Amino acid sequence: MNRTKRLLAATVAAAFAGLQSFAGNDLTMIVGTYTDQSTSEGIYVYRFNQESGKAEAVSSIKSGNPSFLIFNGNATRVYAVNEYDDERRGASAFSFDASKGTLSLINSQHCGTAATSHIKNMPGAAPCNIMAYGRHLVTSNYNGGDISVFPIREDGSIAPESQYLCMFKGNDVDAHIHCCRITPDRRYMIANDLGNDCIWRFDVNNASEAFLGNAEKAFLSNPKEIYTAPKGTGPRHIVFNKKGDVAYLIGELDGSITVLGYNNGNMRELQRVQASLTKTAGSADIHISPDGKFVYASHRLKDEGVSIHAVDAKTGLLTNVGFQPTAAHPRNFAITPNGKYLLVACRDSNVIEVFRRDKLTGKLTNTHNDIKLGKPVCIQFANKNGGASN
Repeated sequence: MNRTKRLLAATVAAAFAGLQSFAGNDLTMIVGTYTDQSTSEGIYVYRFNQESGKAEAVSSIKSGNPSFLIFNGNATRVYAVNEYDDERRGASAFSFDASKGTLSLINSQHCGTAATSHIKNMPGAAPCNIMAYGRHLVTSNYNGGDISVFPIREDGSIAPESQYLCMFKGNDVDAHIHCCRITPDRRYMIANDLGNDCIWRFDVNNASEAFLGNAEKAFLSNPKEIYTAPKGTGPRHIVFNKKGDVAYLIGELDGSITVLGYNNGNMRELQRVQASLTKTAGSADIHISPDGKFVYASHRLKDEGVSIHAVDAKTGLLTNVGFQPTAAHPRNFAITPNGKYLLVACRDSNVIEVFRRDKLTGKLTNTHNDIKLGKPVCIQFANKNGGASN
């Protein structure tokens, strides 16, 4: 280990040596990381005070490349991907003790085990995103170009893969599924396909029979392409407004934000704006402020930072209002429930940067309350009462 890595590891170890108490504005924050060629060992738990903007390290647990993770609805469980292209690929379940702020591994399952033998790529390779709905987990497998569905048992553990869906449109273009999300009306799941420049829609069945493996009650069925983006867009992440009639889609490859109207399982394009300063081929994440007035998107490689966009209250359309530079390779970011802070996981600078957010202008100011951590890539909050906040 070189001197830089030793210093970073020592900083993280010192932070975990003691835990100071905060007031009533504490949030539980979990951070997913890349562990390969990194000082990180897995998932990290912090207390973040959403008034002061300061964090305290609480605990950590070993896990291989948990690059995306989520709380369940009452924040008693955490589910994370293990982003690998080999036999280590899969998803892991952890119990969360809120009183101690600690995680314990429940179990893990592999992606792609339900694939048929004709699949040419490694099935389930590079799971990069995970979502939970009812008694099911869904992983978006980037290099596999596929989707894995896992039932969740009563004890929170993950049952073996119950469905495997491989999304190929043609002979020359392979799918790259990057994000799956339940629609606001709870009738469908949509999947962003970066490789095929489109959004897929699936009918959703969350009845208990689906958990029992009844073939007629599969969790996902009837795939249909409901939006085709311009070639080279690279659909990555998507977020809906609170009303549920407008969605914002970040294009990884061209740095665009597409505003989409949503109604009854269908999408239509309302607007496309250039969010990154140039076409960086590295745009990453997108979120709406808690008050619904601003959309933020992160961008990597050339224009490293977060773009800021005002939302028209009537139409949902966007106006670019600013760009905040960040440290190297900003990935996922999160906004505190009170809207006061925006935290950015900057992978290649080994830091989470904390920005104060102006609620009137949407602009960001670096507080320099940096959280130093090896290759952070995903941030999720749970509020002090235990519910999932982000």
